[in-house]
Amino acid sequence: MPSDSFLDQIKAFGARLGLPKVDVDKLVEMNRKNFEALMRSASVAGEGAKALVEKQREIVQVVFNETSALVKDFHPTGSPQEIVAKQSEYARKAFEVAMQNTRDLAELATKTTAEAARIVRERIHDSLRVLQESVGLAPGAKTQQREESETAPDSSRPSDARSGRPKKR
Repeated sequence: MPSDSFLDQIKAFGARLGLPKVDVDKLVEMNRKNFEALMRSASVAGEGAKALVEKQREIVQVVFNETSALVKDFHPTGSPQEIVAKQSEYARKAFEVAMQNTRDLAELATKTTAEAARIVRERIHDSLRVLQESVGLAPGAKTQQREESETAPDSSRPSDARSGRPKKR
C-alpha cells in the first residue's frame, strides 16, 4: 500500500509527463485571496445597494412632503393664463428635482459599481501574475528545464548507439 499522499502522487505523475512544476502553496494562497476579494466586492455592492435604497427613501419622503405642500398651497386664482403659468412653474420645479434625484442615484450606483469592479479587476490582475509565477516558473522549474536541455543528447550530431552520447569527431 503506497504511503505517498495524493498530492505527492499527482506531483510525481506530472514530473513523469514532463509537466512544469506548480507551486501549489501559491495557488492555494491565490484562491484564498480571490475568495476574500469576492467577499469585499460583494460587501461593497451590498453597502452600495443599501445606500441606494436609503437615498430613494429620502427622495420619496422629500417628494411626498413637497407635493403635499404644493397641493395645500395651490389655490388657483387670477386669470387662466396666471393659473397655467403657476402650474407650469410647479411642473418645472418638480421636473428639476426629479432630474437631480436621478443624477444623484446614477452617481451613487456608478460609484458603487466601479468600486466593486475595481476590487475584482485588481484581484484578477494579481491572480494572473501569481499563475505565471507558479506554473512553469515555480522554484526549480527553470533550473530543471535548463539541466534537462543540457543533458539531453544533441539530435543534430550522430550518437554512439550504446551510450546515447554524441560521437566525438
